[in-house]
Amino acid sequence: MQNNVPPNDLQVFLTVLNEGGFRAAAMRLGIAPSKVSTTVSRIEKQLGVRLLQRTTRSIRATEQGEALASRIQPLMAEMDAACMEAVRSANFVQGRLKLNVPGAVMPDILPPLIVEYQRRHPTVEVEIVTENSLVDIIEAGCDAGIRYGASVEKDMISVPIGPRMQQIALAASPSYLKEYGLPEHPHELTDHYAIRYRLPGGPLIPWALRNGEETANVKPLTRLILSVNALNTGLSYAQAGLGMIGTFRNWLEDDFRAGTLVPVMPEWWAEQEGPRLYYPSRFTSTPLRAFIDLCRNEPSVG
Repeated sequence: MQNNVPPNDLQVFLTVLNEGGFRAAAMRLGIAPSKVSTTVSRIEKQLGVRLLQRTTRSIRATEQGEALASRIQPLMAEMDAACMEAVRSANFVQGRLKLNVPGAVMPDILPPLIVEYQRRHPTVEVEIVTENSLVDIIEAGCDAGIRYGASVEKDMISVPIGPRMQQIALAASPSYLKEYGLPEHPHELTDHYAIRYRLPGGPLIPWALRNGEETANVKPLTRLILSVNALNTGLSYAQAGLGMIGTFRNWLEDDFRAGTLVPVMPEWWAEQEGPRLYYPSRFTSTPLRAFIDLCRNEPSVG
């Protein structure tokens, strides 16, 4: 004889006792009365004892039925409480969120998102790892990553984060333009000094310009090369008049307003897709789900 009765069957038995009958129990559980009766009979067969005395008008527990009910009632109540606690904990965001991100999102895109995220979920510990090459976020121990234009693996999902589109702008200091002049066409840039960025172990980031249907890839005179790991540090050299710089327009707005840098050929500024948050398609933690929801609902800026 097997006596490992499924908890769901025991819950049916308790409901019959609590409701005072098979039909009332069936209404409470949302199942057919015949299924309630069959379930109780199955329990009795498994245990080898009669649990209920049935009459045409009522039912009552046998001595064995009362003993069983008194033992399992607290256990079933504890199970219900545990399930409710699990639901509440799923809605209460806590734990850790570890992101692997490129330096390009650090100055202005990520900070307002993280500040808003921790305002909503103050008990979450956020860790940010800055890395510009595409990495295996699972192997790196991160919950999610952020990248520009990176191909997403088949087991990953991605959503936009921050501005949906960003302009790549050209700028120079007033002192530089006073000395070398303001170019009006891309071909003139080949005679100008530039502050350039290099990808990790790779080529210089090209100056790809667009004006309507017309495009131009120009090679200015390179005066200073910086790693993309130090993207926004190039602004200091541009402000000092070392050369022109090509970078995200949103990084230049403060300088444009202050007059420390001047827009160069804005009609030729090209656009590119903004950064994307990518993460595994399998189960995601509660802190990551909350961050994904924030990214999806945050208005596009930039």
